[in-house]
Amino acid sequence: MTSAARRLVTSTFAPLTKWRYVAMAAAPSALSLRVVAECGRSRARACELRLPHGTVECPVFMPVGTQGTMKGLTATQLDALGCRLCLGNTYHLGMRPGPELIKKANGLHGFMNWSRNLLTDSGGFQMVSLVELSKVTEEGVCFSSPYDGKEILLTPEKSIEIQNALGSDIMMQLDDVVSSTVTGPRVEEAMLRSIRWLDRCIAAHSKPGQQNLFAIIQGGLDPALRTRCLEEMTKRDVPGFAIGGLSGGEAKDHFWRMVALSTNHLPRDKPRYLMGVGYATDLVVCVALGCDMFDCVFPTRTARFGSALVPWGSLQLKNKQYAKDFRPIDENCDCPTCQRYSRAFLNALFRNDTAAMHYVTVHNIAYQLNLMHLIRQSIIEQRFPQFVQDFLKTMYGNRDSYPKWATEALASVGITLE
Repeated sequence: MTSAARRLVTSTFAPLTKWRYVAMAAAPSALSLRVVAECGRSRARACELRLPHGTVECPVFMPVGTQGTMKGLTATQLDALGCRLCLGNTYHLGMRPGPELIKKANGLHGFMNWSRNLLTDSGGFQMVSLVELSKVTEEGVCFSSPYDGKEILLTPEKSIEIQNALGSDIMMQLDDVVSSTVTGPRVEEAMLRSIRWLDRCIAAHSKPGQQNLFAIIQGGLDPALRTRCLEEMTKRDVPGFAIGGLSGGEAKDHFWRMVALSTNHLPRDKPRYLMGVGYATDLVVCVALGCDMFDCVFPTRTARFGSALVPWGSLQLKNKQYAKDFRPIDENCDCPTCQRYSRAFLNALFRNDTAAMHYVTVHNIAYQLNLMHLIRQSIIEQRFPQFVQDFLKTMYGNRDSYPKWATEALASVGITLE
């Protein structure tokens, strides 16, 4: 597509497959992307994502603060760890405390006292996570509130209205989301509806010069449907694109192939956001496949169960083997937890004090952010393929233990493991 924006000219409830476009002047964007370096072998790249609340170095992992706060961390602590972009949830923030109150606090930044960048999702994922409470129509998705049981209709226009009130730097279109394990006509229906809903989101967006609206690629595990969605959505001059509908329990072999297909079709000059991915191996492989941005609740959720992330996997700190282990979680980690506390202390604390969850959350977020920093440095220094080799050797030891899907995905972009 050229730099001209496209607008859908049709009724709100148009037939599934008929579009007609009128070219319009592109609205000024509040985002710019500079590619700093590219891997000479794979699709990995290091970028600078310039947003209203500062520059974000990519590849980037975004911690998830569902209701305007990171579970187990303050905004000040998150900032000190080096986080420059975190995520909030439109559905939950729209329910409680509500956009009106947050708007009075000068947006979500002011409400949570966060001076860095924010991304808000659209509420679409709750169609899967709260499937028993939701019903999807062409108009939008109707939820029964998990708080009081009241019915709430979330339309593309309402999702954008809430996100405009929240004031996030990046906002996501409302898409029709189905589980990645669903097959059949529902997948095509959701993909086509997501395209139509994107146009309604673009039309409803009132602050394109201040907030950046990303499209979300759907199509399930069907290459033809996903390609069709990519072809249609990339005709819209939006600031960025997300790869949605994955990381929901599908086979990893299908997962990586859909990621690779998507990045192969997405424009070079726009950020590529792979939604819901946070396992270390997944991050490394998907950077190689060409993704720039990631988010997942995994590092914070697993911390609350006593699992600490380390380069060789994880430590289950509640286990008895750590009761007399006075080493830090990771001797090479400079996070506040590793600098001050031992495995033995954390093991004892988990028995009767929720502070243990906080300490491990600090460490896990630091681990994720540092991993992305190391990946980025290796790309800039033109040694990313060797970084991948070293990472997998540390994580899995014997080459025979490497996940087959990861080996095949990396080989597809020129990284052959030794």
